[in-house]
Amino acid sequence: MHRLLAATFAAALSFTGLTSAQVPDVDIPFEQFELENGLTVVVHEDRKAPIVAVSIWYGVGSGAEPEGRTGFAHLFEHLMFNGSENYNDEYFGPFEQVGATGMNGTTWFDRTNYFQTVPTPALEMALWMESDRMTHMLGAIDQDRLDEQRGVVQNEKRQGDNQPYGMVEYSQLRALFPEGHPYAHSTIGSMDDLDAASLDDVREWFLEYYGATNAVLVLAGDINAEEARPLVERYFGDAPVGPPLNRINEWIPERRYDTTEVLYDDVPQSRIYRTWVVPGRITAERNDLQLFATVLGGGRTSRLYQDFVFGRQVATSAFAYVEAHQLASQFHIEVTLNPGEDVEAASARIDEIVAELLAEGPTDDELAAARTRINAGVVRGLEQIGGFGGKAVTLAEGALYAGDPGFWRTQLERLNNADADQVTATANEWLTTGSHEITVLPFGQYASVETDADRSALPVVDSTPELVWPTVETAELSNGVDIVFVRRDAVPVVEMQMVFDAGYAADSVEGGQLGLASFTMNLLDEGAGRMDATDIAARAESLGANLNTGAGLDTSSVTLSALTANLRPSVELMATVITDPSFRDEDIDRVRAQTLNGIQQEMANPIAIALRMLPPEMFGEGHAYSVPFTGSGTPEAVTGFTRADLLAHQQAWLRPDNATLFIVGDTTLDEVTPILERAFRGWRAPSAPLPTKNLTEASNADGARVIIIDRPNSPQSLILAGLIGPSGSVDNPEVYSAMNDAIGGSFTARVNMNLREDKGWSYGAQTLLWGARGQRPWLVYAPVQTDRTSDSLAELLREFDEFTSTNPATAEELLRSVNNSTRSLPGQFETSAAVRNSLANSANLGRDWNYPATITERYHALDLETVRAAAQEVVHPEQLVWLIIGDAAEIEAGIRELDMGEVEVRRLEQ
Repeated sequence: MHRLLAATFAAALSFTGLTSAQVPDVDIPFEQFELENGLTVVVHEDRKAPIVAVSIWYGVGSGAEPEGRTGFAHLFEHLMFNGSENYNDEYFGPFEQVGATGMNGTTWFDRTNYFQTVPTPALEMALWMESDRMTHMLGAIDQDRLDEQRGVVQNEKRQGDNQPYGMVEYSQLRALFPEGHPYAHSTIGSMDDLDAASLDDVREWFLEYYGATNAVLVLAGDINAEEARPLVERYFGDAPVGPPLNRINEWIPERRYDTTEVLYDDVPQSRIYRTWVVPGRITAERNDLQLFATVLGGGRTSRLYQDFVFGRQVATSAFAYVEAHQLASQFHIEVTLNPGEDVEAASARIDEIVAELLAEGPTDDELAAARTRINAGVVRGLEQIGGFGGKAVTLAEGALYAGDPGFWRTQLERLNNADADQVTATANEWLTTGSHEITVLPFGQYASVETDADRSALPVVDSTPELVWPTVETAELSNGVDIVFVRRDAVPVVEMQMVFDAGYAADSVEGGQLGLASFTMNLLDEGAGRMDATDIAARAESLGANLNTGAGLDTSSVTLSALTANLRPSVELMATVITDPSFRDEDIDRVRAQTLNGIQQEMANPIAIALRMLPPEMFGEGHAYSVPFTGSGTPEAVTGFTRADLLAHQQAWLRPDNATLFIVGDTTLDEVTPILERAFRGWRAPSAPLPTKNLTEASNADGARVIIIDRPNSPQSLILAGLIGPSGSVDNPEVYSAMNDAIGGSFTARVNMNLREDKGWSYGAQTLLWGARGQRPWLVYAPVQTDRTSDSLAELLREFDEFTSTNPATAEELLRSVNNSTRSLPGQFETSAAVRNSLANSANLGRDWNYPATITERYHALDLETVRAAAQEVVHPEQLVWLIIGDAAEIEAGIRELDMGEVEVRRLEQ
């Protein structure tokens, strides 16, 4: 039977015409130079937007931590954001003022990196800041700051440990790597070791690892090497060289036997993790194994998914991937089983699928599909210059790990040239034994030189590039679909999104069938025309296309990301999914099981629980927004959905007179319109009128309420509170955004600086205005350590009370919001998908297509009294509905002592 399944799968791939899909040729030209102190600098010129990504990578991570100091590399990363000797304040502050985006830092086994994307005029300021903390950091760190960030990191650890399956990595690493191996402990570390970290450790770590010879600086964007060199020499030329560092190049533990382990967690589904230790990230074997993993479990057409999820329907997810690191990589298989499934039988079936692929190797079509999938991902990733991915990361990884910023080309050449025999041979060498399975059951001569850098003050950012908003074209198909089009040719990709005025706010229209909108959208690509789910997935993969369906609060949509070379067949696939879904009973039953399992997963996740339960408490019965904001509905409703329900929803809402198609990418309106006319030629609007959602104005409660959701033994309390705010379609949304920025909408806003930076009780706290066409929920979000729950609530209440009385928004806070909101604009629309999403958002909120081009003028017209009046309008702590998820035995008494309002304790029903 298993060989028959593989043969059927291969036939499905042949049907797609896989080998005909074209993969575009892309490149990242760069120049590299080295300062006299050994700092490696890589520059990539990309003039598509007036922004520059600044990314600096240090060759040190948690793998370098000595015994008894696990977690220190990551703790040190946090300290790097707490000021330097010449700017002794929060690192994010100046960047928020100039409109920087993508500011962050990360730590893993082999490296620590820091990055931000800034408008071009702010580049010198960014280099001053990065170089100051590289060269002048120690004098700014005192015991108070160390203790503060220690608390923040420990709350980050608690937050991660509190997630479903959150403890698996600790066991995984202990089993795979011997004592003394750099990867034998997690990057987040242990609580005891974090408690032990001292100021002496900070000094020793900085002097040992943060020298110029251990760093790579990448500048990507609106700059070239000729412009970059004098700036880098000015600000980084005096950086200490740093000591020579001895390194281990490879350490792959020899594991002669397979081992197993069973863990228990508070989760609704059993999950199997199987992992092998394999060669490191720059080896050819890693690339072979990446192809093998993609065939085995890299998508919906993969062998694991076809067997476990689609075929026998015993699991909700099944996938495989390679986690690449310098000394050794990890080959992972992960299968999440439906409740009640036999884990031993599932493990044995994994054995059979892996053994079969090891014995026979991938087919030519499977290997071609894997290459297309990987290549398409690379193409899309290279549109962006900075952030967590994009060009800067690609160049930095090559420079740091391989000594070649262009090493990504070598990896792609390996991937595209490897044949089935080579891939199979490599897999047999590394994946036949030595795995660890965890089953989680429910329950040179360098010298510093003198430079002319002025360290007495930050470089002044005295200009801001204006947003150049693209030309927006509109049209209408013969069937009434509105077209909104923007041409962008940075990469040969076209982004499309067909948006319907529906969403899960439409669920309340259909007799309270909560979850029907999401359920219907999720079934569109499970079968359409003559294709089943496997055919659709295989066709998309063969074209290098990404096709996704889904629903939000106000809208439902089908999104297509297509390679320009394959635009016509990709659009035809999208049209078939939209206009001719099958809604077969077997697909409905499969998706129903997945949805019910998903709801169970939500009920194990604190934030998902809160988003399910809070909106109905706020908006009351009958309102379109009185639905779970996860969109998944309720088990009772989902269990009752029929094919007739899906057809009724599709015919009522998914129709051409209720649709707008947004297109941004490498084509023209004249080129794409005939393709669309042909693809959607048979789609016509029905005669029945469009339904109407109940978005009548709702009111806040007369008094505050507190609902405690008891989650025994929870290491954190999740605080989510809400008020009903103004409509998302108001004429002056920037007033409310500026108000929210001051109290909780940014890193340096009041609630985060209080609970995270000052107290260390939370990894992060914020307020936000939820995106909505109707009245927007104003939400307060704060996951806090259990023993500080009532203290945190008291602080939040104090902040809100003072914000609307004795300590209203200040001119400094308004200026920070204005600067960040306007100066970040050029960088916000770097990608085609970002422009597309902005257009779709404007449509949902009834704004002009050119609204982004007016934002700067709107913000500069704000005055302080208007922003303070917005706070008086929105922030009413005496009317907040509080939802607090935590251990009631530990937190209830303290909450009642605050006398916040009526307190109710509910037991969580899963």
